[in-house]
Amino acid sequence: MASHSESIIREPLITGKDITYAQITNDVLRPVENMPGKAWWIGFVVAVLGACLWLFSVSWTFWYGIGEWGLNKTVGWAWDITGFVWWVGIGHAGTLISAILLLFRQNWRNSINRSAEAMTIFAVICAASYIVCHMGRPWMFVYSLPLPNTYTLWVNFNSPLIWDVFAISTYFSVSLVFWYTGLLPDLATIRDRATGLRRKIYSFCSFGWTGSVKTWQRFETVCLILAGISTPLVLSVHTIVSMDFATSLEPGWHTTIFPPYFVAGAIFSGFAMVQTLLLVTRKVLGLENYITMFHIEAMNKIILLTGSIVGVAYLTEFFIAFYSGGEYEQYTFLNRFIGPYWWAGCMMYGCNVLMTQLMWFKSIRRNIPIAWVLSIVVNIGMWFERFVIIVVSLHRDFVPSSWAMFYPTWVDMSIFIGSIGLFFTMFLLFIRVLPSIAMAEVKLILKSSSEQSKKKLLAHGGLDEEQVEFYKESLVKFDSVEITDYQKA
Repeated sequence: MASHSESIIREPLITGKDITYAQITNDVLRPVENMPGKAWWIGFVVAVLGACLWLFSVSWTFWYGIGEWGLNKTVGWAWDITGFVWWVGIGHAGTLISAILLLFRQNWRNSINRSAEAMTIFAVICAASYIVCHMGRPWMFVYSLPLPNTYTLWVNFNSPLIWDVFAISTYFSVSLVFWYTGLLPDLATIRDRATGLRRKIYSFCSFGWTGSVKTWQRFETVCLILAGISTPLVLSVHTIVSMDFATSLEPGWHTTIFPPYFVAGAIFSGFAMVQTLLLVTRKVLGLENYITMFHIEAMNKIILLTGSIVGVAYLTEFFIAFYSGGEYEQYTFLNRFIGPYWWAGCMMYGCNVLMTQLMWFKSIRRNIPIAWVLSIVVNIGMWFERFVIIVVSLHRDFVPSSWAMFYPTWVDMSIFIGSIGLFFTMFLLFIRVLPSIAMAEVKLILKSSSEQSKKKLLAHGGLDEEQVEFYKESLVKFDSVEITDYQKA
């Protein structure tokens, strides 16, 4: 794991003075080894209340049936499938950061991949809960899986809903293994610092990690293999989810642009959720030296790129509807603006396209409060996108006599709000008992990409004056940089 040379004009991925390997360990493990602060407890109590609401509303659904939802004869899919697709989309950023950026050797992923991977797992759990709820009889879930011939019962493999089961279960399994594999060296570090029962628990969870050269070689090999497996999964999972709609004959759904459109939207919403979580986490846990302004801006650039792709997909949809000459298809898209759900269409286009374009400005991308608000706006817009695609396309069918409005009940809203509480409960527990930053991976870039390593290059001299001045000017915006240090150098 030798370090590499890095250009002086690159912004450091680790800021701060005199950062050592021991300090990285202490900073990252401080929330794990010490009692949680007031901010964590406030967030945890609110999240647990949301999780309790989810448990109550799901239990109510199981007891009384899905007739308690606002479904009707026309709109058979509504908030449940909207929430399902929304959560699956959010779960995409973690694997993208872990797998694809690892294969492309992007070292800026090292500080954010652990939390993003955990977010993926929790989001998929929330998505899977919608599938079980929608069945009405959760004990029948086993029949969605392939069974031996002795059962004389097979699922319909021609149905894209079954493709969902295979795609999401595979995605969850690989993401879980990838996440836990990356945790092993950090769990061993906690084990070596712990005592008593905590030491026994972390010793069991670390699987006897020794830190030998052979262990590290196998660790890196396994991570690369899992990254190679995960990369096509990032593209395939939401592609298969989009086929739930694209393989139908429903106007507004029957379009070939859905697979790439859904994948771009999933990465879009996933990175927005990572931004929402990490901007708060870095402040509450004091991790500003490791999740720097460079990481924030890089994620905002990806949000801008994927948001622009989604905007192009919206325009393509309208063009194809116009060019096709199909009156039903044309009316479906016109209905998004002049129909009774026009407000949902405005939220969808406003949040996902118009608001995202603000990130063309560097001052916006580097403004933490604005970036945090925009990340929330993006996820609101992506929820409305799924609502518009599903509900607005269904509520007016081919026959006007079957037209109907969808009105969510308190159970619909409680399950969705509660799933958000469940998600944040799991995430807050994660940052309490496990390191939210991959210590082993951050330590790899300490001697090549940290602020202090670049100071040493400045001190040694022999560098171009223009490069040095450019670097000094760019560092003024960082949290922990004092320009006097560079003037001395």
